[in-house]
Amino acid sequence: MSMTIKQMLGQKLIFGFHGTELSLEFIDLLRTWKIGNVILFLRNIESAEQMRTLCRQIQQIVREETGLPAFIVIDQEGGMVSRLPEDAVNVPCAMALAASGKEENVTKAAEITVRQLRGLGANFNMAPVLDVNNNPKNPVIGIRSFGDDPMRVAQLGCTSARAYENSGVLCCAKHFPGHGDTAVDSHLGLPRVEKTEQELEQLELIPFRSAVEDGVPAMMISHVLFPAIVPENVPCTMSRKIVTDLLRHKLGFEGLILTDCMEMGAIKDHYGTAHGVVEAIRAGVDLAEISSTLELERQAAEALNKAAEQGLLDMNEVRLSVAKILDFKAQLDTFSVEPQLCNLEQDRAAAEQMALEAITCVSGFAPCADSDTFFCGCADYRASGVGNEQGNFVTFPAYLASAFHAPFLVTSKDPDAAEIEAAVAQAKSHRRTILGTCNGHLFEGQIALANALVAAGLDVTVVALRNPYDLSAIHTCTCKIASYDYTLPALRALEQVFRGAPMQGKCPVELGGI
Repeated sequence: MSMTIKQMLGQKLIFGFHGTELSLEFIDLLRTWKIGNVILFLRNIESAEQMRTLCRQIQQIVREETGLPAFIVIDQEGGMVSRLPEDAVNVPCAMALAASGKEENVTKAAEITVRQLRGLGANFNMAPVLDVNNNPKNPVIGIRSFGDDPMRVAQLGCTSARAYENSGVLCCAKHFPGHGDTAVDSHLGLPRVEKTEQELEQLELIPFRSAVEDGVPAMMISHVLFPAIVPENVPCTMSRKIVTDLLRHKLGFEGLILTDCMEMGAIKDHYGTAHGVVEAIRAGVDLAEISSTLELERQAAEALNKAAEQGLLDMNEVRLSVAKILDFKAQLDTFSVEPQLCNLEQDRAAAEQMALEAITCVSGFAPCADSDTFFCGCADYRASGVGNEQGNFVTFPAYLASAFHAPFLVTSKDPDAAEIEAAVAQAKSHRRTILGTCNGHLFEGQIALANALVAAGLDVTVVALRNPYDLSAIHTCTCKIASYDYTLPALRALEQVFRGAPMQGKCPVELGGI
């Protein structure tokens, strides 16, 4: 089909919004700039039926303006990064699936996710994560990774991606060329990794190269500085050396290349969102995402069209990119939304079973809980910009205390000395204490509380509800357990463990000092 420059550039943008309905302002933005794609977050979703209605509206508006279907994009990784409503099935995170030791669980989780998205109307999933989490202090990847062994990450990542083939849902490997060795969350700051391309070839690039060879349809670029490779002090997203020279040419990737959100602090605060979008397209990116702010989306669309007018874009490259986008859309357009695929009882049961199979005893022996067990720990919280704006509403202490008719204490996410002293005093009144931590490497008051309970000579079991690395910093205690997820299925699995169910998982990352 014949397309104007504005129509072509609109196909290369992915916009997001706030609220569970399309506002008139957002609709006007889509129509004005002929935007071809929309991204959804949990903030946009209330229920399965509401999400289906929303997706239908998006498709209708995009088709009316562009004559083409929309990519409706979502980050449905599982575990911490789950965007689906309660009446759909959310699967465990990548690290939990790896911990189960069953590659078939990776396939099963991806197939369940495909069924949910087909049943709800989304057709482009930003998963799997192929980062090798080789930095225990990484604040943004962690349990989203399959582990710290690049060959295992490659194997499981490709297994996950294969489940999307010919399914009506695209998948996207991320975050090329690797976000696993960062100590900064790119949602909040600008990570920097001092590695050469040769060093990346020995670790970070192994899963991505495997995914390219395996035919993954899309790849997301990271907002990370690699100064030894790109001395111009721009992140991978805006670097032609990374996007075109390394990924497109050297690795031979022929699929769609996407940015991460261009509103993230790494881009917005250091380069500006609109400028970043233009430079990402100039670098060879196919699709640029701006996920939240209408004004930044307007500025980005305007800047991109102005760059085309000024001859700053390679329009032949743009045409080839848009042709590729349309080819993928044509493949997806043969599939219809099938509501009956969503929320199948067998899929929900499978997700619960996978959560149980992931639970890992790192040291010691799990106690059987009873009414004289004291449960404590913090509530779930948004530890990274990638997490949902509100964490899981069920707390570890309250859930398990209810299950065992036991006392509990919900602490702050970073308890101070006074709070720790009060918690220890309460714990002394009970036979045993079971403490849950949630990313204690970010808020070390949690680790201090665990160690204070141990130092008081109490019978203490510690459960790492997110990153298992918490367990490395805790003194010897009765038992150390990794659950990898702070979700309701993981809490149900832990209840079974504390009723005597065996733990089968094996931690897929190295934990020092245990």
